[in-house]
Formats: sequence, structure tokens, C-alpha cells
Amino acid sequence: MNTPLSWIKAYVPDLDCSAQEYMDALTLTGTKVEGYQRLDDGLDKIVVGKINKIDRHPDADKLVICQVQIDEAGSTIQIVTGAPNVYEGAIVPVVLDGGRVAKDHSGKKVPGGIKIKKGKLRGVESFGMMCSIDELGSSKDMYPDAAEDGIYIFNDNPEYAKAPLGSDVAELLSLRDVNFEYEVTSNRVDCFSVVGIAREAAATFRKPFYPPQVSKTGNDEKASDYISVEVVDKDLCPRYVARVVKNIRLAPSPEWMQRRLAACGIRPINNIVDITNYVMEEYAQPMHAFDLDTIAGRKIIVRRAEDNEKFVTLDGQERVMDSDVLMICDADKPIGIAGIMGGENSKITDNVSTMLFEAACFDGTNIRLSGKHLGMRTDAQAKFEKGLDPENAMKAIDRACQLIEELDAGDVIGGCVDVYNKKREPVTVPYDADRINRLLGTDIDEDTMVSYFEMVGFSVDRAGKTVTVPTWRQDVLLMADLAEEVARFYGYDNIPSTLPTGEATTGGLSYKLRIEEMAKNTAEHLGFSEASTYSFESPKVYDKLLMSEDDELRNAIVISNPLGEDYSIMRTLSLNGMLTSLATNYSRRNKNVRLYEMANIYIPKELPLKELPDERMQLTLGMYGNCDFYDMKGVVETVLHKCQMREKALFEKRTQKTFLHPGRWSDIIYKDRVIGYIGEVHPKVSENYSIKDRVYVAVIDMRYVQEYAEFDIKYTGIPKYPAVTRDISLVMDKDVLAGDVEALICKKGGRLLEKCELFDVYEGDRLEEGKKSLAYSIRFRDAERTLEDKDVNQVMDKIIEALQGIGAELRS
Repeated sequence: MNTPLSWIKAYVPDLDCSAQEYMDALTLTGTKVEGYQRLDDGLDKIVVGKINKIDRHPDADKLVICQVQIDEAGSTIQIVTGAPNVYEGAIVPVVLDGGRVAKDHSGKKVPGGIKIKKGKLRGVESFGMMCSIDELGSSKDMYPDAAEDGIYIFNDNPEYAKAPLGSDVAELLSLRDVNFEYEVTSNRVDCFSVVGIAREAAATFRKPFYPPQVSKTGNDEKASDYISVEVVDKDLCPRYVARVVKNIRLAPSPEWMQRRLAACGIRPINNIVDITNYVMEEYAQPMHAFDLDTIAGRKIIVRRAEDNEKFVTLDGQERVMDSDVLMICDADKPIGIAGIMGGENSKITDNVSTMLFEAACFDGTNIRLSGKHLGMRTDAQAKFEKGLDPENAMKAIDRACQLIEELDAGDVIGGCVDVYNKKREPVTVPYDADRINRLLGTDIDEDTMVSYFEMVGFSVDRAGKTVTVPTWRQDVLLMADLAEEVARFYGYDNIPSTLPTGEATTGGLSYKLRIEEMAKNTAEHLGFSEASTYSFESPKVYDKLLMSEDDELRNAIVISNPLGEDYSIMRTLSLNGMLTSLATNYSRRNKNVRLYEMANIYIPKELPLKELPDERMQLTLGMYGNCDFYDMKGVVETVLHKCQMREKALFEKRTQKTFLHPGRWSDIIYKDRVIGYIGEVHPKVSENYSIKDRVYVAVIDMRYVQEYAEFDIKYTGIPKYPAVTRDISLVMDKDVLAGDVEALICKKGGRLLEKCELFDVYEGDRLEEGKKSLAYSIRFRDAERTLEDKDVNQVMDKIIEALQGIGAELRS
């Protein structure tokens, strides 16, 4: 929203501050000012002048030499110009030597203006310049009497034509003004009006506020004799007020009104249209004028439209309605879309004689949805959407009729037709000064608080400790809202810093987040850096990962409004993001890269999607460089151990992964459940991602980690009795897995087994073809006594016997 400072001062005449002070003060009290623009920015030493004589330029056909009088004393300067519309006797704006204009000849505004110096044009001296409206920093929209091409001639405007020569042009054209732009929050509907902003300015600067004084208007006739109103859908139209004006006299609106409308970004049209726009800006109450002679049956009916009903709006467009759109109709036909735009069939034309003025209050949500359905957006709609005050409708229409009489735009009929379905009453809110102070952490006396309430128009009952809030402040409902009023006028910067009071609550991460944080911290401790990739992917990813056409992971959720084809589905596996990040590092010649990502994949329960998908949090690890499969295996084991998964994970091949090397991968098994996978990326996949190195990845499904993590940790003292260690070297077939051997040793070792560790692997000439040797260090301990050799020998015999069952023999 925009307002000129001069309009604000019309209601707060004692306001005396700079533009910067105004902006800062209002922003601190909650009415945020985005910025401001001085209308006279770049204008200096521009006076009213009169062309007394014009001579042809001796060396240029398109230039003339003007003798211009610049003051009442008769001082004259010579100006050479090429303007086509100058003539002797013309009153014009003149920039003196050393003065400044706002825009250059191309119409581009220059900050600080362009300095004008005396000089020569084709050999003839020129001591200044005569200005167009553009060079004065404005436009023909704001000054319709200005020439389209050429100098601004004041003779066409009687008020300007009689200005004394030498007087300030910026002052004459009301350019000594500042236009402010506000960012108004949707809960402060009152501040979408100039009156509301002025009230806030008066309260902020502690100045008296003088709202517009609306006098009684209308002749002895009755509006009800001219028009009747029926509201069918009362839930969508709380109030509808109508007044009638006859003997319409269309003419340009006065200059002060045009200036104010133009400053708000509204182009002046004529007195009737300008009055409706003026009151809309002044009171934030949109209004509409109908030609009464076009209203069938002299009756207004407010009802919902019929499905597929067609209607031509003021802009000449045919709109197709549905039953949710509220229409303004006469006895035969629709004549307007409520709160959005009137119809072409009832618009005000130059031939209008009698006019119906409408000021209504409509349901904001319905107006927003209707505008969205119709693809329309109007200034009136933007205000109605916020939810207007029904009490404001009568004030606004009376103000409009007052302006009609003051501008002699017509004869106002007495009375009005007012259909008020549910009257809005002021809200009464209790207040407690001590409680407000506790809430704010301040020590403000009650008298000061009461003064703040009264400044913004609230009524205070000190005996009953209540505040009556006017209907136009829909945002104040509770004592906390009153505390906010106190805080913003006391000054947020004046409120001291205090510690919160009350019982302290212990905050912390949830169990799920604790597990995830532990896994991330472990990965970072092991040298991994965190990666973050999109959950959106391209369907082409599955081909890059060599996945079969019937792979279930290809059943991804398709995004209805994607950024593009490369971001058109939700990922069902996390590997693409990790490989893309590794590829980026590889292309930038980063060596020994280790990355991890904690992120969701999205598995639909069915397609098309009818319920939320299964969102699975996965830890994805990826690395290349100075590493191998067993490095990644150690990382996985460390992460699971740090996440308090007590049992040892196994590594077996159960479900084939086409994107992994067929001989260098494994599923991660915990308690006979697949909780992830690990392996070297298939060479063709690495090639698809332009990585010319071996890449190792691991993916852990965190929901299983959360399920199996055991945080019931019990203290175990330092062992009192010594351990007994036995080393064995075994020979077996190469296809026997070391994990199976270790699992068997742990199983047969029983309660005495404390640790089993593989410390040597040998394959060579001393062994038969197809054989390998594994050496283990096995440690035994009893917590209650010292072990004897016979105790350990009995367990070792069981272990060796079990190992022989899988083809393993002791190496001699």
C-alpha cells in the first residue's frame, strides 16, 4: 500500500518529522514502512516563467530562441529550445542555470537529478531549460493537462496559470511531498486505509488524530423509493448498503483528489469513479457505482451464481461462473461479481443520469476463491479478501455521498437501504497491568498502558479493568493482544532483556534423532563429510544404475508440478545422489573422498498414490581413492557398534544388486534380517557417472538400527581373573566365508569366549590349489575363577570339531 505524507497530514496536521524519522518510527510500532520516495527528488531551482518573445534560430530549423521572464520584477533570460508547443505568452516551468531536473531526455529517472548548465546551442547562448512533465519526475497520468510531447504549458490549467512568476514549480505542482510504501500484515485490515495509517502515525508520534468529519447528506426523498435490496446468501454478505444519486454531472475531479489518487497508483478518470477509488483508499472500503436506469425492476439481489452461468465484466471479458461465486443481480440478470468487478451491462457511461452507490461487506474466503476460480485480481478483491469490518460500510458510503455534494457531482437522495444480517459488536477484553508486565518483562504503570489503549481508539473502563476494542481492530481479542499494543508503543527497544520465568523443561532429541545423530557423528569421526542431495530425481536414473525394467524400485511417485524432467519423481533409492556427489568431486580432481548422507527415500504403498508413501530414512556412505571393500565394511561395523547394536552383523549375498560389482558386494544381515547392503559399484555404473576409479558404497536402513539399538547399558567391572589365548591356523576351501568361520567359533566358544579375531589370511604355493589359510586369535576368560588348561581344551575341541564339519582343518 502507498500513501503520500500530505494525505496523512490531512488527519494528523501536527505531524512534524523527516521522511526517515517517519519510516523508522512507524516500523518500530508495527506498521512496517518498506521505503519512501520524494516526489521532488532531483528537482532544484525550477521556477514559473513566461515566454515573452520567440525568434527563429539562425542556424537550425527546429530550434527557437525564447526570451523568458523568470520573476515579477521583469528579469529575463534567453533559452534555446526545440519544443514544438511553445508560444509567446505561455506560462512554463523553467530550470535556471545550476538547477536540476529529475529525468533525462529519454525519460529515465536519474538519482539526485541532472544538473542544467548554461551553454550554447548551435552558437546561440542558452541560460536554462524549459521542462516537460517527465523531466519534472512525474507523468501525464498524474497531470492529465500536461502535453504528450513538449513543454508543460501552465496556461491550460487556470490554477497554475495565475501563479506568480518566479514561484517554486515543485511547490505549485504539489511535488514537495513524500510517498511511502507499506507492508501491511493481513490481520491489520484497518491499516489498508489512509485513515488507519494516519491513526497509527498519530499514536506513534503522540499527536492528535482528526478523522474525516462526515456530514449528513441527501435531499428529502427516500432511497428506498428508488431501489430495494434482497440478500439471498446471507452467510456470504453480512451487510449491503445502497444509496442513490440523481442528476449526475460527470467532470474531472479536483486536482487535490487526482494528486492523492495518482500517488497511490490509481489513474484519475472522472469525479464519480475517482470518488469511489478515493473512499476505497481512505476507508479501505471498496465501492461500486451502477447506472440505476440499467437495473431491471429497480431491485438488487445478492445470490450465488448458477453453474456455468456466463457473465461479461467491465473489462469486456466473458466469465464462466460456478455456484460458489457470489453475484450482484437485478430482477432479471447478473450485473456484477460481488467484491471483484462490475458488469458491462450496468457500467457508468457519459450518459448516466441516476446512479446507485454500493458499499458492502462480503466473505473474504469466498472472494479469494472466486477470484482464483475466475483468474481475476482487482484492488477491491485484495481488500475484501482480508475480511472487512461491516461497520465501515455505512461510514464509507456516507463519505462518498458527502464528496459528491462537495464536488457538485450530483444530487444525493436522502436515506439509504441497509441490509445488515448480523451486526458486529465491539469486543471487550479484560486487562491486568501486572500480568501484562510479567508477560513483557517490563515495569510499566497502568496509566501509561491506558494512554496507549486510548491512543489507538480503544475505550477503557478502569474500574472494571476492561478495554472495549472497536470493530475495525479485528486482531485484538485477548489480553496477550493488549500486551502487544503496550509493547509496540512503549518500544521494543526499551524492553529490557530478562530470563524466562516458570518451571524449566528439559529439552532433548527424540530417540529417532538420537540414533541418527550418533550414526552421523560416527561417520564424521571416521573421516566422512556430509552430503545433501535432492529428493527429486529423473526416471533416467534407473537406467544409469543398470536396473532391470521390472525392478520394483522403478515404481516411483511422479511429481505433479516438477521443476523439469530431471526432477520429476521422488527417489526410491539414495544411491544416485551419492554417486552424483562423488562424481562432482572426482571431476574436480579431489582425491580420497568420503561422503555420507542421512536422507529419506519414498516408497509408494500403491500407485496411483492414495495415501502417504513409506518414507525410510537411510544412511548412505560412499568413497573412492585410497580404500577398499574392507575399509567400507569396517566403517559399517563401527557405525552399527556405536549405535549400540550388540550382536555382530553378518555379510551375506541374498538379494542381487545390479548396480554393484557381482563379486564384491554383500547384504548387511542383523538377526537374520537384511538391514542394508555394501559393495563396490559396478564398473559400468561408475562409467555412467564418469568416475574412473573404484567406488565403494554402503546403505543402512535406519529404521532397523532404531529397532535393534540397545541403550540398556550395564556397568561391567575390570576382570579379576586372567585371560587365556589360543591361536589356531585353519586350511579350507577358498569359497568358505571367513564370516561363517568366525560365527561358528563364537557359537561353540560359549560363555567362556571373550574375543575372536582374524589376524592372518594366506594363499600361496605352500597350499593346495583352491585352498586358503585363516589364522584366528581366540581369547577365553571366566569372570568367577582362573581358567585351567583342561577348561580351555574342552572348548577348543568343540570348536575344532565344528570347524571340521565345514571342511576346515588345522594347518600343520
